[in-house]
Amino acid sequence: MLVVFNFANLFFRLALSKGSLLNLMRRIQAPLALVCTSLLLCGPLIAQNAIQIEAPKGGFGWLTRPYQRPEIPPINLTNSTRLELLLHAGNLYLSAQDVIALALENNLDIEIQRYGPILNREVLKRAQGGGILRNVGVGVAQGPSSVSLTGVNVNASGGASTGVVGAGVSSSGGIITQLGPSIPNLDPSFNFVANFAHSTSPQSNTFLSGTTALIDNTRTYQAQFAQTLPWGMFYQLTYYSTHNSFNSPNFSINPFDQGDADLVVSEPLLLGFGRAVNGRNILVAKNNEKVADLQFKQQVITTVSAILNLYWDLVAFYQDVTAKKHELATAQQLYEDNKKQVQIGTLAPIEVTRAEAQLYTSQQDLLVSQTNLLQQETVLKNALSKNGVASPTLADVHVIPLDTIQVPPKDELKPLDTLVKDALNQRVEIQQYQLNIDSNKKNLVGIRNGLKPSLNAFFELTNNGLAGAAGGAFDPAAGALVGSYNTLLGQIFKRDFPSYSAGFSLNIPLRNRAAQADYVTSELELRQTELQLQKNVNQIRVDVQNAVIGLQQARVRYDSAVKARILQQQTLDADRKKYTLGASTVFQVVQDQQALAAAESSETQALANYSHARIAFDQAMGTTLEVNRVSLQEALSGRVAHESVLPTTLPNPEQP
Repeated sequence: MLVVFNFANLFFRLALSKGSLLNLMRRIQAPLALVCTSLLLCGPLIAQNAIQIEAPKGGFGWLTRPYQRPEIPPINLTNSTRLELLLHAGNLYLSAQDVIALALENNLDIEIQRYGPILNREVLKRAQGGGILRNVGVGVAQGPSSVSLTGVNVNASGGASTGVVGAGVSSSGGIITQLGPSIPNLDPSFNFVANFAHSTSPQSNTFLSGTTALIDNTRTYQAQFAQTLPWGMFYQLTYYSTHNSFNSPNFSINPFDQGDADLVVSEPLLLGFGRAVNGRNILVAKNNEKVADLQFKQQVITTVSAILNLYWDLVAFYQDVTAKKHELATAQQLYEDNKKQVQIGTLAPIEVTRAEAQLYTSQQDLLVSQTNLLQQETVLKNALSKNGVASPTLADVHVIPLDTIQVPPKDELKPLDTLVKDALNQRVEIQQYQLNIDSNKKNLVGIRNGLKPSLNAFFELTNNGLAGAAGGAFDPAAGALVGSYNTLLGQIFKRDFPSYSAGFSLNIPLRNRAAQADYVTSELELRQTELQLQKNVNQIRVDVQNAVIGLQQARVRYDSAVKARILQQQTLDADRKKYTLGASTVFQVVQDQQALAAAESSETQALANYSHARIAFDQAMGTTLEVNRVSLQEALSGRVAHESVLPTTLPNPEQP
């Protein structure tokens, strides 16, 4: 509003001022006047300064920057230096906190989502210029999964997943369209035209023209500034000037300059009226910026959860390999003892065969456990590097976990109703749905406005001028028109020859079926989105309850597995003593060894299941980042302040 008022005020003040402005204009030549008018009408153009996008360089600053391409940096496939710091003697030593830091710095799923907020800022910039919204960005990636995973099963978003969450509201699908009144171009425009012409026309009436061939040399200039304001008002300020020189002696003024200054203002009063209608895409784009931030947060939660599952499974695989090695050592010892007893004749040869069969079974179990561990290392390394296992830093290294799975003595859980309430306040999906519903309502304002008829009011104000030299057939009555180009400008700004016009136009669509159908359809889609929000709320309640049950189940399974392993170890020790005293058989000892190996594997799996259940519980509550001390600002920048330092005493790097 200030822009159009300032231009109108300037126009009328210049028109009403007589003496001082006339003297000023007389000192200005025509081409210079046009150039100055052009510069005054062009407002400063502001280029958006995005973090990852470099502003155009060179040219004439703000004057040419909007017409140059910004510099988009290439993708960055360089891993952070943290990987180098954690390498030692061909092994990569990782704690759980280091795994999270490496994922935030190097994981490609997070790197892809870093473009989301930037893309939506550019869409907002497009909307501020009157452009239609675009679909940008990609959905949340589910993250890598372990080689072997059993126990508590949840999806990467904690159990609640729908097609709407993960994206903002746009104008349409693949084809960019706009329902409701068309949103005008909100960027101002400046137009300048210069035309130089020479024409020769044969004359049939020499009495009027005074010559048989009328020659006209013409120079035409036009400068025009136009803009549509957010509430729908359109204004256009035009300065037009033409210089004519004829070879005819019958013109009273020849050569002469003719020009005018013209102001046109148009305002829609029904269809297309209001900032909420014409600026609805801007409001939606601002909501989509928030949705993009939430989607990035959701990706970080999903990736951190997946990476932690990989890490704790790796820890479990290492423990399983250790148990299988212990099983193999026991089977080897039994085999050697039986061979000695057969040699001295105190044991039947068949017992050596049985012990040897158990030895080969133990070797097979160890080989399966070792290959699972190697595969898990590959999956984890791929998730922690931008160029995957092809990275020369990670190609041949082994991953050694520094942490062990710790099961607290007791899980401190709040009442279920409190947990559900906290989850509803913290879960990203709820905030995304609420923003999308708000965006749909803002779009609905424009669609509802499309039901109205078109009523436009307009007015035009033109100040004309004409000045030149006295011609061959000079008429004294035309003496006021004799003068230089400054005389023409004085006539225009003194409003010696004004013209006015005003009016309105009304267009009433009969039946109006398309607009009504669009409104009803959009209202029904809004109802569907509100129901989906309620469905998601219900699902979150289920997620929290299942996560609590899963955590309780995992603890019971772990406690039972620990007791079963202890009892089986006691059974094996007792049967070994009996076997030494001759009160038991080799077959019984072999069975006890197999049972102990199975119990140790069950305990290891129960440990992994508990870690999965704990991670799933944090996801269901929406507290993954808080529990693991993850900063969204660090995740967005790709630089984690946590320093990774190898401990002074490293675990045994022996690899299977």
